[in-house]
Amino acid sequence: MNQDSFKLTSYFGERQRTDGGFAADALLDLYGRHQVATSILLRGAEGFGARHRLRTDRSLTLSEDLPLIAVAVDSRPRIKEVLEPTGRLLSAGLVTLERAQLLAGDMETLSLRDEVHEETKLTIYLGRQERVYRVPAFVAVCDLLHRRGVAGATAMLGVDGTAHGRRERASFFSRNAGTPMMVIAVGSGERIGRVLPELGGLLRRPLLTLERVRICKRDGELLCTPSALPGTDETGMPLWHKLMVYTSEAALHGGQPIHRAIVRELRAAGIAGTTTLRGVWGFHGDHPPHGDRLLQLGRHVPAVSIVIDAPQRIAAAFAVIDELTREQGLVTSETVPALRAGGRGGRLAGKVPSE
Repeated sequence: MNQDSFKLTSYFGERQRTDGGFAADALLDLYGRHQVATSILLRGAEGFGARHRLRTDRSLTLSEDLPLIAVAVDSRPRIKEVLEPTGRLLSAGLVTLERAQLLAGDMETLSLRDEVHEETKLTIYLGRQERVYRVPAFVAVCDLLHRRGVAGATAMLGVDGTAHGRRERASFFSRNAGTPMMVIAVGSGERIGRVLPELGGLLRRPLLTLERVRICKRDGELLCTPSALPGTDETGMPLWHKLMVYTSEAALHGGQPIHRAIVRELRAAGIAGTTTLRGVWGFHGDHPPHGDRLLQLGRHVPAVSIVIDAPQRIAAAFAVIDELTREQGLVTSETVPALRAGGRGGRLAGKVPSE
């Protein structure tokens, strides 16, 4: 499989409910019924939304409603089927729709789009207990990407989702072998294009996506600023920007982890929303892959912070992030062509990306 697809991403709270149940369960039930090719539900460590209410796992009270991110990727017709129901299920939150190239099966025969030769984000969807030569698959994937000079990669555990159209949900009394997890990698399209056949040979049933990105900073070095975007596209529909900041729990600014400083300073600056996800393994720059280890004092896991706002406010957000990542971190920017507020009255702001 090699097809242009849509990626549908929802940002909302863990305790959000709909029709007597949790919105997260209803959302993944929807994706399971429609046999979405791949989807994953991720629990955030910290964040805030449009109301600027802070949610964090550092407080017993505020951790009762942690931020969630649900990602679904499939063909354009399949995602269009679940787009409106997704918006109706969320009484609050944010839903974005972006383009992605979905790859599965034989990587040797794939014909990649032109933008693979530019800076690219590669996402690999795996099972939690999937292994490669007796090594966890996510560890093997990160090691391969690091050896091939990819700029960075972060592995994150999911708690629910679909894989090849089949629902895979985590439960307490199960090995959760098929429960999805994902590895997000960023690098030059040339390097990622060359590593795809190796990933295809490494994984039993590879399921990957490619997206276009712009690498703004790497290891503290400013490479470029986010592209200047107009407030609207050529049809007059609004455009949005997304920044992703890859750091580590051990990377500090003013005595606190950089990702926590990002959330607090962007919240104070009035940015629309930020969510931080904690990884289990990964790397950025020349640093070797790392994660939690037994008897280790202090966490050393990677962290990814996601910021979405209008172009005029992203410039202010990037100025904050630039200062906080002066010495370390990987920062990327992307264009979000369609966005909506959740809820029955929520309407799509922006157009569905063209075929």
